Amino acid sequence: MRLPAVMRTTAARLSALYLLLFAICATVLVVYVTSLSVRILTVQTREAIVEEVADLGRAYRRGGLATLARVLDMRSRQPGANLYLLAGPTGEILSGNVEGLQPGVLDRSGWTERPFSYDRYGDAQDSGATNHTAVAQVIELPNSMMLLVGRDLGEPERFRTVVRRALMAALGMMGLGALLIWYFVGRRALKRIDNVSEASRQIMGGDLNQRLPVSGAGDEFDRLSENLNRMLDRINALNEGLKQVSDNIAHDLKTPLTRLRNRAEAALADVSDESASRAALEQTIAESDQLIRTFNAILMISRLEAGYSAENQDEIDLSAILADVVELYEPLAEDCGVELSAEATDNVSVVGNRELVGQALSNIIDNAIKYSSEAEAPKVTVSLKREGDGAQIVVRDTGPGIPPEDRERATERFVRLEPSRSQPGSGLGLSLAKAVMKFHGGSLELDGAGEGLSVAMTFPARKKG
Repeated sequence: MRLPAVMRTTAARLSALYLLLFAICATVLVVYVTSLSVRILTVQTREAIVEEVADLGRAYRRGGLATLARVLDMRSRQPGANLYLLAGPTGEILSGNVEGLQPGVLDRSGWTERPFSYDRYGDAQDSGATNHTAVAQVIELPNSMMLLVGRDLGEPERFRTVVRRALMAALGMMGLGALLIWYFVGRRALKRIDNVSEASRQIMGGDLNQRLPVSGAGDEFDRLSENLNRMLDRINALNEGLKQVSDNIAHDLKTPLTRLRNRAEAALADVSDESASRAALEQTIAESDQLIRTFNAILMISRLEAGYSAENQDEIDLSAILADVVELYEPLAEDCGVELSAEATDNVSVVGNRELVGQALSNIIDNAIKYSSEAEAPKVTVSLKREGDGAQIVVRDTGPGIPPEDRERATERFVRLEPSRSQPGSGLGLSLAKAVMKFHGGSLELDGAGEGLSVAMTFPARKKG
């Protein structure tokens, strides 16, 4: 990978940015510490010189110039000695350990304005000890002689050199560390992004079963991939639902539409019998109404399964809905010879849509009455009870029931388990009820086979909004 391409990656840019920020902070910190240390050394140097001057002043007052010269000679011979120089009125060096000075140092008394250069005795034999610099205090004695007491600046300079080298080494190590971090961490992250991009290209190419890779590390990449995978699962489920609806319409609605056409064609062919034509038109209208209801049910199921409904949700009384639906179906049950009864707990409320819940319960009770009518003792019981913080409506009948292996299929669109299909219907009743319960965050459960069927509508506890 070429450098321009590398620098276009986020990992490389972040590594470079972090390296730059860290280098700036480290440089500022080292410069601050170095300058602070130099200032401390300078203060200590001045304090040491002031103490030396005080000691030499006491020696001069005690014994005069001879004692001062003797003390200077003794101190200048000690290892690591400071700078000592006693010069005459004309500037000639009389005593001390300084062989030569930068011109102008002895021209005025007090602290030297800036570091000056000097030569020590013995520098000629030791070529590596030349070009010394120092700071000093110059004192003018009463006899016009000049006394210089100073200190070499080699130690602060060596400190600066050590710090400068340490800084360069630290910056080099940081640069190397940044490259290693980018290579081992950044490239790993880029590899995962490349895998996600490759999976995305496959998905965009039409492979909707492809999913984004999850490494199992639990980091932000995994969380993003998991969320996108759930979104893809949802999209795939919606596409499958749309495909199923199209297939259902193509297969299950083809027969009634053909029947409508044939009936209309027969009515047009026999124009002599007005009553037969009228009966054919009435049957055509009835078939059309049934088709419209079927299309409406299909659209409602698709809309609910997609999680969208323009219907408002509010707190509803399930007890009142159950009573209204049971009252509505009592005449039908009586005509079919089915005993319809209700057992409801009062004031059981949930958050939902009254019309949708009523439609789902109506479909379930209608199916129960139809399939119980041929039993020896036809009976349908509708019960309502609290289920934890939620509620549950159970519809039980004495019909043939549904085998366990067919219960899941019974809630699909246009599925009718009755082989003869002698009972009227489109096979959308339980499918719509399941979609309504899913829309309300609940569930639709089927139980029982041979001795009847039990359909349970379970509503969770939810707060409005």
